[in-house]
Amino acid sequence: MENEAITQMVKEKYAAIAKSKSSCCDDTCCGADDVSNLMGDDYDQVKGYEKEADLGLGCGLPTETAFIRPGDTVVDLGSGAGNDVFIAARLTGPSGRVIGVDMTEEMIALARENAAKLGYSNTSFELGYLENNPLQSNVADIVVSNCVFNLVPDKAGAFRETYRILRPGGHFSISDIVMEGSMPENLLAHALLYSGCVSGAVPKYNYLAKIQDAGFEHVQILREKPIDIPDQWLQEHLTAEEYQQYRDADFSLFSVTVFGKKPH
Repeated sequence: MENEAITQMVKEKYAAIAKSKSSCCDDTCCGADDVSNLMGDDYDQVKGYEKEADLGLGCGLPTETAFIRPGDTVVDLGSGAGNDVFIAARLTGPSGRVIGVDMTEEMIALARENAAKLGYSNTSFELGYLENNPLQSNVADIVVSNCVFNLVPDKAGAFRETYRILRPGGHFSISDIVMEGSMPENLLAHALLYSGCVSGAVPKYNYLAKIQDAGFEHVQILREKPIDIPDQWLQEHLTAEEYQQYRDADFSLFSVTVFGKKPH
């Protein structure tokens, strides 16, 4: 698929999720075996967690390794319904500010609704793309993101924009899906695998290289865990030939949380 077609496909899926206020967006992805539900970490013990803002679309806990302090300005890229924004807002306190950026109008509307309902006054939400960020340069002390960069076709552009909006000396904590090995070309273009955060993953070395090429220093993986998509989901959503290709391919998926810093 071309980049524009991928972006539109992802927007449509996440618009449907926002409208249903659930990670289940239609009859094909409902249930506990939805691939979107297989990668997330448990938020229940995280301070500031708001269950109604959690649509089960993450693959880590980026705020836990973001070193957020009172008074910080934090940007959450791909903020969805506001889950990580509200956690960060508790950490920054009223003297800080948290800005969510998302490309889906429906997600922005839902996040603003959640913020008003929950009484957050130090949060805001902006419509925009990670690779063409609407925020001004040098605005953020910290950037967080949760399982979103893998959905962006132009990952190099997204990391350059992340670098631009961070203040000198600022840093990011990003949870995402990467792979080791390679996936068959036809599966890379599979709509369900892409929107489910699977085929949008790039090799780990490639992912880290794009971050370093954007200018970041001290780039390191802070957390990593293997991801295995169950046979049941694969057999339901792939043809028999595609399923066999997936299982025969020499690759592994991992959820990682990556840290990087913008030089002073």
